[in-house]
Amino acid sequence: MINLSLPSKKLALSSIIAMTMLSGCFDDTSEIKAHMAQVKATTTNYIEPMPEVHPFNHIAYSADDLRSPFVLPRPEAIQQKMQQMAGCLSPDTNRRKQPLEKYALSDLTMRGTLGDASMLWALLEASDMSLHRVAVGNYLGLYNGRITQVSAKTVKIIELAPDGAGCWIEREATLEIVQSEESNK
Repeated sequence: MINLSLPSKKLALSSIIAMTMLSGCFDDTSEIKAHMAQVKATTTNYIEPMPEVHPFNHIAYSADDLRSPFVLPRPEAIQQKMQQMAGCLSPDTNRRKQPLEKYALSDLTMRGTLGDASMLWALLEASDMSLHRVAVGNYLGLYNGRITQVSAKTVKIIELAPDGAGCWIEREATLEIVQSEESNK
């Protein structure tokens, strides 16, 4: 009988396990080979042809003589445009916007008035259901509308609308009082 030490026993055991595992690698592979042969026989080797390349149509750039949009205009051109617009009516761009200037006139409704003969305020309701008190000189609407008159039934407004040529034109607008349905009952 051979007396083996503990490390030798471990080495012998590991070599037996390795031999057992290696013997599994030498199984019959004829089924795999038959399957591979069947796949090769039934598969076609067709590759679609490359798509046709259409000829490139070159379009000549014809704006060489125009100003590039990435370059500032010449000072003369700016001066000329400013002289054209000098006689035009235009809104005050330095004026601070008022809260009702973010609403279109169609989104504002006159609900009533406050005050007396010396000072009359109109109560306007915005589309977000907020109520605002306005007087002559206040601004509202999207087109620099300035209130020119407040009466018991109407608010008259003068708006500045662009004319498309760089100038502005005045137009009148009116907001009339709207009675709520609850007060009519």
